[in-house]
Amino acid sequence: MSGFPCVDRIQKKTKMAFIWTSILNAPFWVIFNLLPFILYKDLSASPLQITIIVILKPAVSLIALYWSTLIKERKDRLISNLIWGRILSHLPFFFFPFVDNPWFFIASFGLYMTFSRGMMPAWMEVLKLNATGLSRSQIYAYGSSFGHICSAILPLAFGTIMDRYTESWRLVFPVTAFISLTAVLFKWRIPIALTGNETLPNENTTIAKGLKQGNFFSDLRQNITEAGKKIFENFRLFSKSGVSIKQQALKPWKDAFELIKRRPDYARFQLGFMLGGSGLIIIQPILPSFFMNKLHLSYTELAAAIALCKGIGYLSASSMWARIMNRIDLYRFNSWVTFIACLCPLCFLCAQSHLMWLYGGYLLYGIMQAGSEMSWHLSGPVFSKEEDSSVYSSVNVLTAGLRGCFVPIIGSMLGMLLGITSVMMTGALLCLLSTVCMRNYSNQVYVPQSSSRG
Repeated sequence: MSGFPCVDRIQKKTKMAFIWTSILNAPFWVIFNLLPFILYKDLSASPLQITIIVILKPAVSLIALYWSTLIKERKDRLISNLIWGRILSHLPFFFFPFVDNPWFFIASFGLYMTFSRGMMPAWMEVLKLNATGLSRSQIYAYGSSFGHICSAILPLAFGTIMDRYTESWRLVFPVTAFISLTAVLFKWRIPIALTGNETLPNENTTIAKGLKQGNFFSDLRQNITEAGKKIFENFRLFSKSGVSIKQQALKPWKDAFELIKRRPDYARFQLGFMLGGSGLIIIQPILPSFFMNKLHLSYTELAAAIALCKGIGYLSASSMWARIMNRIDLYRFNSWVTFIACLCPLCFLCAQSHLMWLYGGYLLYGIMQAGSEMSWHLSGPVFSKEEDSSVYSSVNVLTAGLRGCFVPIIGSMLGMLLGITSVMMTGALLCLLSTVCMRNYSNQVYVPQSSSRG
C-alpha cells in the first residue's frame, strides 16, 4: 500500500469521527448549557449553588488532568480514552427524571465537564497524528461548525417546549444524552497513524472489539471489572516500585511546571490566555440572576441568545479563524479574540435598555468563542512541534482549572458588594488587558523552541 492513500484514508476517518461527534453532541450541549439557569428558575438554587456550578465548569480541569495523563506516550490508549470518557460522562443524566436534589444536578454537571476536559488532549493528539497542520485546523473548524449548526437550529424548539411544559427538561436530558452517546460508533473506527505507512488499529481496544462483534453491552460489565482490577494492580505496582500515590498525583503538576520553565514562549501564551479567560469567567456567577431578575427572560429568549445567536456567530467565524490561524502567530491571533471578548460584557449591560443588545452580545460571543476554542485546543499541537502534544494540552486544562477555582468566587463577591455593573466592567477590562499583553508578545521574536533546546 502506498503512503498517500493510507494517509488520506486515516485523515478521512478522523474527519468524519470528529464531525459526527460534534453533530451528535450538539442537542445535549444546548440543554447542558442551560442547566445553571434551570437550577435557578425551576429548582430555586441558592447563589452559593450557582457559584459552585460556575466554578465546576473550569475547576474540574484539575481532576480531568489525571484522565488525560493516561495517554501520555501511550498512543494505544487514545481511542479507549475517548470512548470511556464519553460513556462515563453521560450516565448521570439518565437519572434526571427521578431526582430533585440540586446537588445531584451540580455533581452531574461537574462529572460531564471533567471528562469533557480530560478527553481534549486525546482528541488533539489524534488530530496531530492523523492530519497535517492546515488540515488539522480545517477538520476542527468543520467539526465545530457542523455541531454549531445543530446548536443553532434546536434552541428555539427546546425553549418553546420548556416554557410550555413545566420541567420537560427532565426528559430532554436523557434523550439528548443517548443521542450524544452514539458518537462512540464513529470514534472506535479511528485508526492511529504512527510512522510511514504504519498505523495502530483501534481494534486493540476492548471496547472497539465489543462494538465490532456486536457484543458491547454484554461485555460492558467485564470491561468495568477488568478496569477495576487494573487500578488495584497499579496501586500494587506503585507500592512495590517505591512510587507513592502522592508522587503520581503530583506528576502532572510537575510536568506542567517543567514545561512552563522550559518553554517561556508557551508560558507567555498561557498568561495572556489566563487574563482573557478570567475576564469571561468572572461574569458567569451573576448571569442567571441578571437574566432572570433584571431582564426577565423566558427559556425561549434565553435559548435564542445563548444558543441561537452564539451559534450563528460561531458558524460565521469558524472558517475565518481557521484561515487567520495559518497566517499569523497565536499571540496576535488571540489579541483579536480577546478584544472581541471585552465587548461582550458591555453589550450585556446595554441589554437593560433593549434586548437586541443581548442578542448582539451573544453574536459577538460566538465569534469570539470560535477563535478562542480553536487556539485553546490547537495551541498544544502548534507549540509542541515534534514533541508529544498531550503534555502541552494538559497545561491548558490545568490553567483553566486554576482560574476556575477562584475567579468565579471573586465575581460572585463583587456582584454582592458592588453590583452587576462592576462585575461586567471588570470582565471587560481583564479581556482588554489580555489583548494588550498578547499584542506585545506578538511584537517580540516568535521562535517556538524545540525540546532539544532545553
